[in-house]
Order: sequence, then C-alpha cells, then structure tokens
Amino acid sequence: MEARMNIYQTNERPGPADGLAVARARLHGMWGCVAGSWAVHADYIGTRAAGITHKLLDLSSPSPGDRVLELACGAGGVGLAASKLIGPGGEVVLSDVAASMTAIAASRAAALGVRNVRMRELDLESIDEPDCSYDVVLCREGLMFAFDPAKAARKIFRVLRPGGRMALAVWGPREQNPWLEIVFDGVSAQTGKPVPPPGMPGPFSLQDKDKLADLLLNAGLSDVAVSELAVSTHADSFEEWMARTTALAGPLATLLASMPEGAKRGLGVRLREAARPYTTSTGLDFPGFTLLASARRK
Repeated sequence: MEARMNIYQTNERPGPADGLAVARARLHGMWGCVAGSWAVHADYIGTRAAGITHKLLDLSSPSPGDRVLELACGAGGVGLAASKLIGPGGEVVLSDVAASMTAIAASRAAALGVRNVRMRELDLESIDEPDCSYDVVLCREGLMFAFDPAKAARKIFRVLRPGGRMALAVWGPREQNPWLEIVFDGVSAQTGKPVPPPGMPGPFSLQDKDKLADLLLNAGLSDVAVSELAVSTHADSFEEWMARTTALAGPLATLLASMPEGAKRGLGVRLREAARPYTTSTGLDFPGFTLLASARRK
C-alpha cells in the first residue's frame, strides 16, 4: 500500500527508475483504495452528475440491441443509465482499471435488477477488447486521468464499430471549478509543492476545448464536437464538502491521509477561508464547468 501512495505525494515525482508502468500501477491502485468511499457516496455522485449523464446519452444515442462500453465506470452510473435504453437484446460492459470499482457497479446493478450488463477490469489506455466490438463507448470524468490520453482515444476508435458513437466528459478549466481548485491551491500552499505534480495526470489535464477536439480527431474519429455544461456542487456544510471531496478524489485522498495532523489542521483553516465566498444560507454552493465531447467512427 505504501508504494501506491507515493506517486501523488507533492514531494515526489515518478522518475526514470520508476518507469511509466510502475507509475500507472501506483495511480490505478489509489483509485482502488478509495472505492469504499465511492460505494458510500454513489447516490450523491449520480445526482451531481445527472446532467452530464443525460447529455452523454443524448450525444451517443444508445439504441435497442446496441453493445455499450463504459470506461472508468466507477460506481457505474452512466452504463446503468444506458442499460435502460438498449433493452434485453443489448449489452453494457461496465469497466474500470480498479476491480473494486467494478465490484461496486456489479452490486448496484444486482440491486436494481439490471441483467443486461457485465463487468470487466480494463485500462482505458489499452482496452483489451476486440476491434470493432462496440456501438457506443462512454466515459464520464475518466480520460483526464490517463497518462497518455491520445493513446486512449486511439483505443476507443479501435473498439468502435463503423458508425459507432462515443461521448465523454472531462472537467473544464481549473479556475472555473473552484470546488476542487481551492483544494489543490490549499494543499500546494500548505506543502509548498504543486498539486498535481508536474507531468502527472489530473482532473484538469484536458481542460482545453480545442486540444480535446484535436485529440479525438487525431485518433481518427469523425464528427467531433466539444460543448460546455455548467455543473454545480452543493454541500450542506463546509465539513460535508471537505469530507466528501477528499474521500472521492483518489490520488488526493491518499496524499491528505498521509499528512501530519498539524498540517491537516492548517489545511482545514486555509480551505475554510477559501470556501467562504461560496457560503450560502443552505451551506456551500460552488459553480462548476464540464466539457462534453462526442464523435463517431466512419
């Protein structure tokens, strides 16, 4: 476990001795470590991202009989929503690099009585599935954590059938997502190191609209379109927001858990002050900004 935690420490970067494969394994392991929190907060995640999910499905149009792949599925919200559209003759594959995440998705599917889904442990940078095997590929807030998103886009192209559609969501510019920006800024101020470390993937690594479009075009995809969606974040209190945000943010969660108690208290003071402008009569209300990208394979 300790090896998994090192990669996102603000005083350590993966060097030549680590190798990219080791760096990937450590980062992937961190998402497995927070799977329990994703299970606890699955309903909240689904509610917060309901607008994103609706747009992804609208852009990709899963239809009866389609075969659908959700990448970086987490608790499986997008794929489970897609399962309602494809009928018993279709299939949704819920996949994540962390087996503990797909276990959560499987449990939720069973509780809902959804039978047209199955689980796979897949890395979105390799997607170990046959060529031309899916009508639709979906990914909500996952591609930005790829070390090589261009490679991931090429793999999405490969597994799509001719005429197949894809839709994904990534977070927009950091400054337009203060619910997380102020956490990163606070941790950086507290530790004196940038978060994420230079060269590491993070939630804002694909925040540029034009670069995201080019990424998909260069992978061979057609009819590429990138749009914007406002996504707000509400918490009843500062404590609720802090606990939930740090519990769900895989690499960040492991970093915060390793901080000395004094540093944690200092960070709490910083974040409470930074969150003050977003305080309302009902708690905290943060604006947010998401990019939605869609494309197809000719």
